[in-house]
Amino acid sequence: MEQNLAVGLDIGTTKIVAMIGKKNEYGKVEILGIGKSKSLGVHRGVVNNITQTIQSIQLAIQEAEAAAATKIESVTVGIAGQHIRSLQHSDYITRPDSDTVIDEEDIERLINQVHKLVMLPGEEIIHVLPQEYKIDGQAEIKEPIGMYGGRLEANFHVVVGQVSSIRNVGRCVKSAGLELEGITLGPLASANAVLSQEEKEAGVALIDIGGGTTDLAIFRDGIIRHTAVIPFGGNVITEDIKEGCSIIEKQAELLKIKFGSAWPGENKDNEIVSIPGLRGREPKEITLKNLSKIIHARVVEIVEQVYVEIKNYGHEEQKKKLIAGIVLTGGGSQLKHLKQLVEYITGMDTRVGYPNEHLAGDSDDAITSPLFATAVGLVMDGLKRQERVKAEAVEEEIAVGEPEVEIEEEQVVEPPKKQKRSFLDALTERVKDFLDNAE
Repeated sequence: MEQNLAVGLDIGTTKIVAMIGKKNEYGKVEILGIGKSKSLGVHRGVVNNITQTIQSIQLAIQEAEAAAATKIESVTVGIAGQHIRSLQHSDYITRPDSDTVIDEEDIERLINQVHKLVMLPGEEIIHVLPQEYKIDGQAEIKEPIGMYGGRLEANFHVVVGQVSSIRNVGRCVKSAGLELEGITLGPLASANAVLSQEEKEAGVALIDIGGGTTDLAIFRDGIIRHTAVIPFGGNVITEDIKEGCSIIEKQAELLKIKFGSAWPGENKDNEIVSIPGLRGREPKEITLKNLSKIIHARVVEIVEQVYVEIKNYGHEEQKKKLIAGIVLTGGGSQLKHLKQLVEYITGMDTRVGYPNEHLAGDSDDAITSPLFATAVGLVMDGLKRQERVKAEAVEEEIAVGEPEVEIEEEQVVEPPKKQKRSFLDALTERVKDFLDNAE
């Protein structure tokens, strides 16, 4: 595989997508190949059958390799699923010398302290994100580096997940013959693909409606403020249609995609769809009004649960208002009249998010579908990670190649600036170590 290519692997409940991309000369992401397979062995975002998941991953990878005419060796994987939860936490450190400048190491020490929080058995902190800092009681500090002070305090957004679920994803990737290049939180990946920087600054809630789960990510002032995973998605709507109309799942899914609507008032009473019966049985007639009533009931339930999470974050308060409203993405966001329903329930401005924010202008329409938001985000994350690794390698070369300089007594030497290592890099390392030791 070429050095400047990145591969995103989105292991979802309904589909597994492998996407190969690279940066073009304008800094935009160009998608070279895409592979998609039916996801077997994943339930609500969690792997529950490793053998089937490996086969599905291999199918998607082979299809992407054929489309891009290249060999895939390593991938950036998204993790989501019903086991992900987030919490707010404050912590502080006392610095030994308040007359020295606060640097990266102080912040790292503070973040490492949060990592020691005691979690429920089997849970692990995936993700510690500082929000605002306080120095000696002075609040609302965005960037503490370079300031002076004795007590450094911060509010953190902590994302927690089940160790076993994360390791199982790692096992599947490794058993499919691939290297694990990085791990990213699903909602974060889709947010990077569909949101603009202005929206993240103004305040926005991203709702990613997948097959098995609905992910929520809230941003304000350019920082992620809240994440949640609701264990319902498009599959429960299909399940309801199947039960309510007494038809098989395949037909229910087709009905939902072709004729489904989230707004019952749209359909006339006399609009009817005829569905062929099984093995010589009579065809079934279903009114579209009935169909949209079934869909409406379930969608309202999902949207209301998401809205509870948005209100928990404090959207009602003036200082936490989300000016850019809601962005819907994921396969489930393609349901007709969903935007109107979400606006009606939440009273917030809503748009459907397409992952074309960072894609090259001539990208195929199929790729810019909300279905592929997470996969596009994972490719972007993989490219970013490669750039960071390159930058670190260059820095190391410079450091090694520098001649030693005699330092006079009074001269102050500035320590070399370290590249920020993301929390997800640390998680990737831990999962890799685990997989290596398990062999």
